[in-house]
Amino acid sequence: MSRSPLPRAAPPVGFKPHLRVEVIGGEAVYLLSERGTTALHGPHVEVIAPLLDGTRSLEAVLQEAAAVVDVATAGRTIAALAEAQLIGYRAVSADAAAEAYWELSGLNGAGAEAALRGTPVQLLVLGRTDPGPVREECLAAGLTLADEERSAAFTLVVCDDYLDPALADVDARHRAAGRPWLLAKPCGVEAWVGPVFGIPDRACWWCLTHRLRGHRATQAPVQRMLGLPGPVPLPRAYLASVRSLGLQTAALETMKWVAGMRHAEQAALCALDTRTLRTRHHPVTRRPQCPACGDPGLVAAAVRRPVVFVSRPKSGTAGGGHRALPPESVLSRYRHLVDPLTGVVPELRPAPGTPEGLNRYVSGRNRALRADSLAALRHGLRSHSGGKGITPLEAEVGALCEAVERYSATRQGDEPVVVDTLAGLGEDALHPNACQLYADRQFAERARWNRSAAAFQQVPPAFDPHTPTEWTPVWSVTAGTHRLLPTSMLYFGPAPGRRPSAPWADSNGNAAGSSLEDAALQGFLEVVERDAVALWWYNRTRRPAVDLDAFDEPWLAGARVAYARTGRDMWVLDLTADFGIPVMAAVSCRNSADGAPRRICFGFGAHFDPRTALRRAVTEMAQLLPPPDTEAEGEFASLHPELASWWVKATTRNQPYLVPDPAESPRTPANYVCEAHTDLHNDLTVAQSLVRDRGMELLVLDQTRPDVRLPVVKVIVPGMRHFWARFAPGRLYDVPVTLGHVRSATRYDDLNPIPLFV
Repeated sequence: MSRSPLPRAAPPVGFKPHLRVEVIGGEAVYLLSERGTTALHGPHVEVIAPLLDGTRSLEAVLQEAAAVVDVATAGRTIAALAEAQLIGYRAVSADAAAEAYWELSGLNGAGAEAALRGTPVQLLVLGRTDPGPVREECLAAGLTLADEERSAAFTLVVCDDYLDPALADVDARHRAAGRPWLLAKPCGVEAWVGPVFGIPDRACWWCLTHRLRGHRATQAPVQRMLGLPGPVPLPRAYLASVRSLGLQTAALETMKWVAGMRHAEQAALCALDTRTLRTRHHPVTRRPQCPACGDPGLVAAAVRRPVVFVSRPKSGTAGGGHRALPPESVLSRYRHLVDPLTGVVPELRPAPGTPEGLNRYVSGRNRALRADSLAALRHGLRSHSGGKGITPLEAEVGALCEAVERYSATRQGDEPVVVDTLAGLGEDALHPNACQLYADRQFAERARWNRSAAAFQQVPPAFDPHTPTEWTPVWSVTAGTHRLLPTSMLYFGPAPGRRPSAPWADSNGNAAGSSLEDAALQGFLEVVERDAVALWWYNRTRRPAVDLDAFDEPWLAGARVAYARTGRDMWVLDLTADFGIPVMAAVSCRNSADGAPRRICFGFGAHFDPRTALRRAVTEMAQLLPPPDTEAEGEFASLHPELASWWVKATTRNQPYLVPDPAESPRTPANYVCEAHTDLHNDLTVAQSLVRDRGMELLVLDQTRPDVRLPVVKVIVPGMRHFWARFAPGRLYDVPVTLGHVRSATRYDDLNPIPLFV
């Protein structure tokens, strides 16, 4: 004979556990919590509220209230309280404090507690961390730990370093299982937790590591020397309380996920500074080209496509315009790229020591530096990326764009390559020295030269046309076809896991812009600028002054006052060469007459519009000012000897080409032929014609990265000169004669022995 099941007891109903209920007769029922205070008015609610203490079922509440309030009215009151999420069914055995926490977090308290009890969590501890305390913290927090991996629904991974190579296997296993996991680093001055990986359409561990590695470039020489597969292990730094705080934070984040809490910050890396107890969420962005969670062929496909310029109206042509977007729009659109841990750009801040009235910003290490040692990272005038402008906004945007430019031009391993010899590729491949322009004598004497030359001035080995080499296509805008150049001279640094190889890349012609056309025009103008600077510098030709008063620019008057306030004279030279595009050099030195070092500095600018060329030269000079408090040569110890020697020993008397030619009249705006265009495409059409008319070729490599989207290009015109010491035959010797700047070509031995060092 079967026995009927006993009827289940009706669950109790009551106010949510995070609410304190106080009835003030004749006034209101007050509900108090961390969220604030709610007042309920009316005689019916004053009767019903005391009954909703979590000890009665709904039926019991209605029965007891019936003596004062009719059932229909009581039912409507209770329904209104439930709709407002002020009351609910209560679990008799629940931890009231825990249930209140989950309720305040937007979850059903009883449901959250049930999820924690019923969801097995796997715990993985990597590196030097002791698993015992980690396990104890998780159990004390109320997590249910899984006995084996396959039974787990979620995983907490505790490590010493987010770049631990063992995490690659962890990521692969969880990807295969489709199981989310949380990464945490509990020790150190900063405790890290998050993000949660394994969520569709969100960043993966490989996306994060790509950004983290980029900010640890200074470790690369040590890591390479020691042959380490992962990051350089650092001394452990923590207190017992710090470790406990980090572990409890990791356990809490695990509990919140398991309980069902979801919010945007779970996709970020949260860093807790244990010194100040400040937290910062660093966004972790999915990389569309990620080899693990994206399409790794995106970059290669973009590079292989023809570069096609379209109509691109300028946002304005006055002042520093001639861009597709104004600076405030660029900053708004791309500021999210700035973050010290997970961003493309580590920082954006005013450069220290900038004289009042001038504007310059810095944005992290200059990735264009080919540094094989930590010392090489320090030497040089442009060891950091930066920006300049006549306003702080322009300088900030310039610094942002230069940092993105360097990031996008750094080799990341997904660039398209063809491995072959120059001889085997045929006419589509260009000999690298057609672009780099080293003289045969420089290759012969490279060992002696390289012992003392700065990183930018190092001479690579002579290129062997019969050695298999990696080549990447670049688009010839003038010929309408692809050419091939060695990959190593198009991107900074080697592919991940590879050693550096020659020929080496440099920053000539690299540019970022608010559109492809914007970037390409800026890259071309930089090529023109550096070519004209090389013709002037290495031939040491005297050039006419630029009449600053004739330009009558308010910003220029302010800059002149700012330099005068620092005890400096300032003047500008016209360096315009055969292209006819205005190129200018701003020069400044201390005006002291006491024999102290003159500390000469300069800046360059080029543009179709002479006012913009002048603006760029003068503002760039602010980036290249020597430190304000250095007087003696020994105080430049952190800089390269060439640069230190220049600031201490160079004068306008022993370097007369730095001052205007007194035999020529100063240049005014009327001396420049400037056809104003309102569309960047028109300027690029003129650029193509100028290059083609001189029998040269305009090459453009699209280096835009899908995870950044700010357009970046590298522009190359084989035969145009770099302003570094590159002494092959060609324009360096021929054009000054054609222009009448010198009577006969300068002999190799008579070229300026001081390499340009900016």
